[in-house]
Amino acid sequence: MKNNIVLFIVLLFGIPLLHANGDDAPELISYPGGRCYMYRLTLCDKQGTPFSLERPEEFLSQKSLERRRRQHLPVDSTDLPLSPAYLDMIASAGVDIVGSSKWNNTVLVRSRRHDLLRSLSSLPCVRDIKKVWTSPDSIKPSNSRAKWHKEFTRWDTVAQTPYGVTEEQLAMLGGIRMHAAGFTGRGMTIAVMDGGFMNADRIPALCGINIEGHADFVVPPSQNIFKEIDHGTRVLSAMAVNVPDFFIGAAPDASYWLLRCEDDRTESLAEEDYWTAAAEFADSVGVDIINSSLGFHSFDDASTNYRYIHQDGHTAMISRTASMLARKGIVLVNSAGNDGMGAWKRINFPADATDIITVGAVTPGRKNAAFSSVGPTADGRVKPDVMATGSPAAVVTGRGTISKDVGTSFSTPLVCGMTACLWQALRDKTALEIIDLVRRSGDNCSTPDNIYGYGIPDFWKAYTSGKQNKNRAQ
Repeated sequence: MKNNIVLFIVLLFGIPLLHANGDDAPELISYPGGRCYMYRLTLCDKQGTPFSLERPEEFLSQKSLERRRRQHLPVDSTDLPLSPAYLDMIASAGVDIVGSSKWNNTVLVRSRRHDLLRSLSSLPCVRDIKKVWTSPDSIKPSNSRAKWHKEFTRWDTVAQTPYGVTEEQLAMLGGIRMHAAGFTGRGMTIAVMDGGFMNADRIPALCGINIEGHADFVVPPSQNIFKEIDHGTRVLSAMAVNVPDFFIGAAPDASYWLLRCEDDRTESLAEEDYWTAAAEFADSVGVDIINSSLGFHSFDDASTNYRYIHQDGHTAMISRTASMLARKGIVLVNSAGNDGMGAWKRINFPADATDIITVGAVTPGRKNAAFSSVGPTADGRVKPDVMATGSPAAVVTGRGTISKDVGTSFSTPLVCGMTACLWQALRDKTALEIIDLVRRSGDNCSTPDNIYGYGIPDFWKAYTSGKQNKNRAQ
């Protein structure tokens, strides 16, 4: 999802749309390497895989297995890696294998040939084939690092409190009370799935964050995810920064994986494959929670656009994958989208997934933001699930300065970080139980609707409720 809230601001206030450095947008360049295509192949089965459910340690980390054991979740056939024999068969057809999904039993291939549908579909291991990407004629040049500030200035904050500019947005969620009780996300691992993390490796305010690692699933991958767009930097900051008196994130003591799965140069179905690969990687390394401030419904090729009828949590590949996460022991917190004032209006994909937390945006006065996408899903489920500050929310930009930014992209990490704090406090709970506690703590939980969802969650209330339930069970 390209940052369509920028367009909203341009239309509303007449602000000229400029490049990040304040200059006019750069000239486009020809797509490197010329015309090529990507196809998603769905395989018939996993026959021939040398892996076994009896030996899950061969394809999942101990941390991933422990997360499942703690929640009494089995390793099943979807976790088995793809059949190497099938992969060899596909590669012999003259295509490059550039991605895969074991959960969906799919392979992403790339080729310069546009006439491969017949030959690929004739392979005995292939059940279905779909073209998911065609290279554009031109793209914008690669990003370069923006200059960054080494420290906050007195203009960055006016809040004279230990939390600085983030006090209001965390207090709205009961976050300050959670932090005071010692629940700051310690011991929890969060994957941030986004489009780039400009300067997140150099900005002093982010250097103290516990980054477990990073990876790129876009085809072709970036030479450096820290030179890509700063959307992920802003999202990460809302959770992870810890600079007392200026800016404290929702889960400053959590650990983080930074996963790039959004190509900001094009919009195509292939980004579902990138997102899925990132989610499966997050599972394999043992993350507890995923923040995804991403979503899709329309693409460069309009013939592949989704329609509202598809919002059942399972039709779109990205939503089908998202709906599997809780039963792998992971909580997904996903942005609702910023289409509330547009023609689409609805939540995006995978915000329609089942068993996730979909987050809309409210103002500091607790009113829903006009741009925040609405539900319900096509099968009648309430969406969004909950709301948090996003009109605006305080973030740290890729230039290292504090900014007030608008969008469900930034309300989402507030809920995600607080969910990590809640799960730290209630470590015996399953992913599904944590999701339920968050919903039931909302200030609209008695009458949930499809604008405000279950309301603004109170994580202290969720904690006390979960603790009481545990005591009763004992």
